[in-house]
Amino acid sequence: MSKWPIGVFASVDAGLGVNFDVVKELGIPSIQLHAPHQSTRTQETADAFLAKCTDAGVTITCVFGGFEGESYADIETTARTVGLVPEDTRAARMQEMKEISDFTRLLGVDTVGLHIGFVPEDTNSESYKNLLITTRDLLDHVKTNGQNLHLETGQETADHLLHFINDVARDNLFINFDPANMILYGTGEPIEALKKVGKFVRSIHCKDATWATEGRRGLDWGCEVALGDGDVGMENYLQTLNELGYDGPLTIEREIPEDPTQQKADIGKAVSLLTEVRTKVLG
Repeated sequence: MSKWPIGVFASVDAGLGVNFDVVKELGIPSIQLHAPHQSTRTQETADAFLAKCTDAGVTITCVFGGFEGESYADIETTARTVGLVPEDTRAARMQEMKEISDFTRLLGVDTVGLHIGFVPEDTNSESYKNLLITTRDLLDHVKTNGQNLHLETGQETADHLLHFINDVARDNLFINFDPANMILYGTGEPIEALKKVGKFVRSIHCKDATWATEGRRGLDWGCEVALGDGDVGMENYLQTLNELGYDGPLTIEREIPEDPTQQKADIGKAVSLLTEVRTKVLG
């Protein structure tokens, strides 16, 4: 696969990913896959989906976990419900991520990803210390499957994420960098953050967003928009990725499943934009 193949976030039967038919119709060669529902994480599902991918010339680069009960309604709700951070669901979700890792192995994919949630700011707290233990446990399981784990950015500052990765101290923990999330959550300028965490970036999202009102960043959501219409700056983003030596897929994510027609149109527009900018940056 050549440097920077176009990708898209897709799904089988769960999550916000675009339908596979759209992937096929737009001729997109790589996908990150949202893990299917628990009941369909089977060898049969894996074989059937791999056959579809082979037929369409599509490579799966990462399988993302997600959980029942997660809500991105607003920042406060996200902090309370998303990922492995919420303590009342932590153990069950960690077990489910292990199952997702096992399903990922059936697909022959060497990377799993997730939003871990809002990592506690107090690194001396019991919640933080327990999260370290949980994350190490998950990483050790993932490693037995020959896999790396990618944490998606956005809910922490770059500095706090680096601190957490350093504290976890496992060699198969990396980052899925999403520049729009830094804007949506108000956690930092995306290009500046990318430069800080660059050595850990092994996969990315190409997503765009506009900032919340000045003074409300980190309190109110920013607004996700079509690629090229927001504040990320795609040429600067790809230029920075190039300087950092990133050569993986440019995976488009467009989270408007309630409007599949617009979603497909925006993804098509994103493919054109990324193809154009990629040529400009790589020469």
